[in-house]
Amino acid sequence: MSVRVWTGALLVIPAVLAAGCDRGMPAEGAGAGGPAPSSPGARSSARAPAPPPARRRLKPGSKGRDVKDLQRRLKALHYDPGKADGTFGTSTQLAVWAFQAVNRTKMTGRTDKAFWAALDAPRSPRPVAKRREADRVDVDLRRQFLVVYKGGRPALITHVSSGSGEHYCAKDRGATVARCRYASTGTGDFRTGRRASGWEVSPLGRLYNPVYFNGGIAFHGALDVPRYPASHGCVRMPMHVAEYFPGLVRTDVPVHVRRPS
Repeated sequence: MSVRVWTGALLVIPAVLAAGCDRGMPAEGAGAGGPAPSSPGARSSARAPAPPPARRRLKPGSKGRDVKDLQRRLKALHYDPGKADGTFGTSTQLAVWAFQAVNRTKMTGRTDKAFWAALDAPRSPRPVAKRREADRVDVDLRRQFLVVYKGGRPALITHVSSGSGEHYCAKDRGATVARCRYASTGTGDFRTGRRASGWEVSPLGRLYNPVYFNGGIAFHGALDVPRYPASHGCVRMPMHVAEYFPGLVRTDVPVHVRRPS
């Protein structure tokens, strides 16, 4: 009698284990680390992770949510693309130029693969001089951007256009004879000085909100701030930046102008 009961138990236990494998365990072969064989029409419950969304190539004229996100990201990095309105206009293009210059990628004014990679891991601007006062302005003539430092940290990074290097002749204020010279922005260490509000007319043109730092050489807003050096020697900046630049940079602030390698 006891033998029959014991034999029955042996028959029941494997049956229970077999039922458990069918319900919750992998199919044959999976327990050894290999994939389970698939049957026709069967669907796997595990799905591969979705690839990251592709980033558009943005350029002047582009519009959309991704443009607004770009503008906000640049603003957070202390560039100024203007209002985050989702429209890729001139202000955004100038900010993209400045970002590309700082990160030493080609200054296309558009967002390509190299731009997006740099935006994911942006560089900090390199100081142009050995003197690194907490409050100062650094000007990089080679790459055409300036950095305003406040408390040792960048507060503004903007594209600029400096002296073209071309030869020209013009009368200085109060002079009767024209003087000829080269349109250059001299390198050196200076300090901000006289300033004017609004448009100031000079012998060489109009300057918006000029802040002088080297004789008649000033930072000022201009309607045209091309990618290349184009001024008579002053440092042109975008008009929307020139609106608040005089309030950001007080008088007697160090200015370092260099042409780094």
